[in-house]
Amino acid sequence: MKKKLVSIILAAAMVLTFAAGCGNGNAGNSDGKDNAGTAGEEAGDSGDAAEDSEEAGGGTETKAEGAKHIYVLTAPEDHGWTGSVAKFAKEKIEEVNGDGTYEAELITSATAAEQITNIEDIISKGESDIAVVIQPIDDTVQSAVQGLVDAGIPYVAFDRIIDGVASSAVANVKGDNEGIGVAAAAYYVSLGMKPGDKVYVYQGDTSSVTTLRDQGFTKYLTGEAEFEGKKIDDAAKWTEDDLKSITFSGAMNWSRSDTKTSFESLMGDKANAEIKWFYAEDDELAMGILEALNGGGIDEGTKETFLANKPALSGCGGLDEFYAVLRGESYEDLAGSFSGLVSVTYSPSMIQTAIQDMVDYLDGKEVTQDHVIECENVTAENVSEYPSF
Repeated sequence: MKKKLVSIILAAAMVLTFAAGCGNGNAGNSDGKDNAGTAGEEAGDSGDAAEDSEEAGGGTETKAEGAKHIYVLTAPEDHGWTGSVAKFAKEKIEEVNGDGTYEAELITSATAAEQITNIEDIISKGESDIAVVIQPIDDTVQSAVQGLVDAGIPYVAFDRIIDGVASSAVANVKGDNEGIGVAAAAYYVSLGMKPGDKVYVYQGDTSSVTTLRDQGFTKYLTGEAEFEGKKIDDAAKWTEDDLKSITFSGAMNWSRSDTKTSFESLMGDKANAEIKWFYAEDDELAMGILEALNGGGIDEGTKETFLANKPALSGCGGLDEFYAVLRGESYEDLAGSFSGLVSVTYSPSMIQTAIQDMVDYLDGKEVTQDHVIECENVTAENVSEYPSF
């Protein structure tokens, strides 16, 4: 009798322990890895869960066996680089949904406040087996992203990486902002730029993106960084004194019109027509310079002096208008006066890599957390090989 009583007590204890474990299975997960690893076991119970829900009169919708829902959060699909992120995201989402293993959807936010609300809405639903890919609008979204972490929802961050939560991401997918400066500097050195030559840098804004693009440019020149596995030749290295010949514009706010106005003002001093090397940190900024040269806001004599010096101009990002210049489809005469035109890759299509990283993670594959996509130089010779937006 005693043995039988002990057996009953032990069996009851095991049932209680198992129930408690199931109830807390997701709560302790800050990175979602256990969720991905146990997807098969949880899917096996989905039929019973559906029956229980119906019997209890609940309205919970049970996903198909093994399914996971991926929310992709970006800025709206309107124009420019940021808007094109949503366009490329939609292409990848269609591909993911077509494969049938996962269900994905796009949620756009025009402001950081709206994005925070969208994240909070996702968390408040209490859905299981969900994941998030997010392009944060700005750093104020940090607390909402932390909410994903606290809820055990795995996420991939794209483009704007928020340092305070970066270590908790499945992957931080970004272009190589420092590498943009490195690539531009390497291209100019290949064209003959010498230590101490005058360089004018058109900066994007006051964020870390611009800081890194500035640093990459100077680091290559001083021999601290390499491009395509090679550093600058010792004979061509710049000293700290040489770097003083580089002028920085201040924030252009990634604006074509602001850059156009600034360049016209710069050329108002004829002495500046002797500057040969222009490092614009975005294709929009480069287009502002071309529009200024093509317009009537610069003295014709100054313009002739400038173009006779065979200047060089860089951009970055993959803007189709600038790629059209590289393809010889627009500004043909003006482009022919430049010794070099280059656009460093930093395509909004990288969002597709971020979504794929989440898919790979959910598939149980190893994913690189600090996923930096290397830069390449796009010129007239290879522009046909690269997508534009």
